[in-house]
Amino acid sequence: MVKSLVVVESPTKARTVKKLLDRKYEVMASMGHVKDLPRSQLGVDVEHEFTPKYVVPKGKGPIIKELKAAAKKASAVYLATDPDREGEAISWHLATILTPVNPKIKRIEFHEVTKDAVRKALQSPRDINASLVNAQQARRILDRLVGYKISPLLWRKIRGGLSAGRVQSVAVRLICEREQEIEAFVPQEYWSIAARLAREGDTAAFVARLVGRTKDSVAADGKGGEKIEIPNEAAAKAIVQELEQVPFSVSEIRRKDQQRHPAAPFTTSTLQQEANRKLGYSAARTMVVAQQLYEGMDVGAEGTVGLITYMRTDAVRVADEAQGQARDYIGQTFGAPYVPAQPRQYTSRRNAQGAHEAIRPTSVLRTPEVMKPFLKADQHKVYRLIWERFVASQMASAVLDTLAVDITAGPYLFRATGSRVKFPGFLRVYMEGRDTDEEDAPEGWLPDVQEQERLRLLGLDPAQHFTQPPPRYTEATLVRALEERGIGRPSTYAPIIETVKHRGYVEVEDRRMYPTELGILVNSLLVEHFAKVVDVDFTAHMEEDLDRVEEGQEDWVRLLRGFYGPFAEVLHKAEQNIEEVEMAPEEIGEPCPRCGKALVKRRGRFGLFIACSGYPECSYTRPVGIGVRCPTDGGEIVERRTRKGRMFFGCANYPACTFTSWDRPTGRTCPVCGQMLVAKRARRGAPTPVVCSNKTCEYKEAPKPREVEQVGAPS
Repeated sequence: MVKSLVVVESPTKARTVKKLLDRKYEVMASMGHVKDLPRSQLGVDVEHEFTPKYVVPKGKGPIIKELKAAAKKASAVYLATDPDREGEAISWHLATILTPVNPKIKRIEFHEVTKDAVRKALQSPRDINASLVNAQQARRILDRLVGYKISPLLWRKIRGGLSAGRVQSVAVRLICEREQEIEAFVPQEYWSIAARLAREGDTAAFVARLVGRTKDSVAADGKGGEKIEIPNEAAAKAIVQELEQVPFSVSEIRRKDQQRHPAAPFTTSTLQQEANRKLGYSAARTMVVAQQLYEGMDVGAEGTVGLITYMRTDAVRVADEAQGQARDYIGQTFGAPYVPAQPRQYTSRRNAQGAHEAIRPTSVLRTPEVMKPFLKADQHKVYRLIWERFVASQMASAVLDTLAVDITAGPYLFRATGSRVKFPGFLRVYMEGRDTDEEDAPEGWLPDVQEQERLRLLGLDPAQHFTQPPPRYTEATLVRALEERGIGRPSTYAPIIETVKHRGYVEVEDRRMYPTELGILVNSLLVEHFAKVVDVDFTAHMEEDLDRVEEGQEDWVRLLRGFYGPFAEVLHKAEQNIEEVEMAPEEIGEPCPRCGKALVKRRGRFGLFIACSGYPECSYTRPVGIGVRCPTDGGEIVERRTRKGRMFFGCANYPACTFTSWDRPTGRTCPVCGQMLVAKRARRGAPTPVVCSNKTCEYKEAPKPREVEQVGAPS
């Protein structure tokens, strides 16, 4: 029997699709790209309409031979690569290779690897979309021009192995500029005052916070109104003394129902953000797991099937059929009140691909509990996240009972707030995560106070604070920043972050992204000499131009021509004006134990380390010590990192000594039990507590003044 040939990218996807089709189809994998620009040369003829020179990547010859042999025998060839620009380009390259042996070639696309989706796609084949291909070609060539023209300049002026990708350089710039903001930030002291109050005859206390002066009051400086600033301890003490002499009474009560709506189902960006917040996964790890869920899993009696829709998308649209299934499931599981009157519709950001869907489970009936026996731990976690987010997105809004109580105390106005869930709605299933720098919503409830009721003052708690600099990016907040600025597209976020980490431009510690000295140096050079190339707005506009190419509204060659002319002029000037950077490593005043040459500090992918100045002839290295001796054998304690990049502390004599600690040793011993004292990690802006490393010992040192929030009455 003559079969039709279906070509996908990966072996996993090929196995899944093959099990979904009957014997009339043969399914094979191209193993990704079958043609690409050469690795060792520019591969773009800038003098002749930017014609790309495509070559067959090393090792792909046997695969192409097998595909040709299968296509020659096939009644028809269906190219079923991923439904995006890159997938379209792979199909185009496959078509150029296979057309000579079989001209009956069509393109099909499906957004989920299920029997219905694949069969519907085979019933609606189409031609290769030239606009999609041209948009991908333009992006690839733009990146090649920037990378292959600027990177060699960095090699000559700084050192080899560096790169200056078009979009990655903008990401590094954002991280470096955030670091500059933090370094330039001058903390400003301010104080807050909280009152602990209770109703007469009631022991239950609640807290109200000073928010300003009453509207009819006038301060000593002649200013009236609600706003109040407490700049220092003296001002706080003066207000406390006033408050101790005046009665507290309820002036106004405001109670209302507040609706809280569910978040849209996941896009690539929001999935990466939420997996980073809730699971601690990098963008790259999240995408690897999502790809596995999309391409297909063996789920027992049902066989092999894709569990989620395509995971590279910027759309929040949901198919009517999937929406109807979700509404039925919600009604049957939670009851009619949890089903909104009308199906929920979400609006995608501008330029999102309209034909795409949000990331959702291919069947809401495959609950996380049902799928758990068939999935690995990380697969189950990501699947649960996607399933819960999707189901919640189709549920009724939550209703919160909110209460705000204004309390007057002489000329001052205090406010207590509380909220409680009146109807949980979508919160029965899912609550969106928060970034670490976001404030928590008010929680709890308040006593049933009445207007004009006099309250009992239990105590006043002034607290010192300092304004905080903007937080360093996490992977989640960086992805959000890139998306909000229109930089990159769904398929690029994870590779961007992995590249800047791999090149040593950025380090991640406690999930925060820090620019390295190398990253700061490269960024400053690019900003000075290639300001337009690494400009945030210019890069965002370029993405919009690429979208217009995809829509057939812009000619891709004209786009490249408009970019390359000015870029070539800037490149020529930079080659003449950039001076070579001397990156002389710092000597530590100690000879190498192997060859006797001076030891120096160097910075690598995982931070500072000690190395021999005679490298590469002598390869001696060791980590940088923290000035503390190991409690086990007296060796030096050094910073180390796990394979996943998490920092810990260990003995420099490893493997002879296996001492390790997640917390930073202080070099001091506990006065209670004699064990080692360590500095615990703390959230941004919070004090760093010093505790005993002995878990059975409760010794803890009080934080130093000014380094923490000082709570309590001023002395």
